[in-house]
Amino acid sequence: MFANLPGKVALITGSTSGIGLSVAKKLASQGVHIGLNGFAKPEEISVIRKEIENQFKVKTFYHGADLKEGPQVKNMVQETRKALGSVDILVNNAGIQYIESAVNFPEQKFNDIIAINLTAAFLTTKYALPQMLDRNWGRIINIASVHGLVASVNKCAYVAAKHGIVGLTKATALEVAKTGVTINAVCPGWVMTKLIETQIQQRADQYKISFEEAQIKLLEEKQPSVTPVQTEQLGDLITFLCSDSASQIKGSAYTMDGGWTAQ
Repeated sequence: MFANLPGKVALITGSTSGIGLSVAKKLASQGVHIGLNGFAKPEEISVIRKEIENQFKVKTFYHGADLKEGPQVKNMVQETRKALGSVDILVNNAGIQYIESAVNFPEQKFNDIIAINLTAAFLTTKYALPQMLDRNWGRIINIASVHGLVASVNKCAYVAAKHGIVGLTKATALEVAKTGVTINAVCPGWVMTKLIETQIQQRADQYKISFEEAQIKLLEEKQPSVTPVQTEQLGDLITFLCSDSASQIKGSAYTMDGGWTAQ
């Protein structure tokens, strides 16, 4: 356990499933109290909170902010701080995707992706950062993507937003470089989430091959390891970035992509 983390408070957007929930559990295992955000049924949220609280003996709070709405984002940061005492760690994880060529891309879809994947991270940073600076300690970790560094076709909004996240990370990190606050980005490749599992299974069904063969067919197009990143591995990296050992890592974009961006 990292000695500096017990008793800290983390707010993690998009944390009711997938990467965000895995990060929440990993931080909770270090004694960090958890502010959750995301879409789920009330009974599902209750189960998640009880599981984290009972297993890790930490406090939790949930706020269902729609991250497209600026006032709701501000309220989420304020209410999390009120409920748990502070926001020491901010993990901007929430994101949506839509695949279409630029000429056919719906304007509203583009705006929504920018709002949730980029603008919301700016707003949470804007509202959480002052208290971090007051205490001279804080960690902001933005979940970008390999698409924050390289592009793929038919993903213009997502690629634009994720490149923006990397830029936001660098600019804000420089603004607070002389303080005890660090701001960094993590850039995963294919991650084994339910979304990817569904894509793999669809390929398996389409080509009448095994799940393992379909996984290789999907990943070999981009990810040389042909092995998906596990959400727990991302949780480990993010937990390290929150530690005192990472206090001089500022404005970095860490890839965890099986070699994707090495090509």
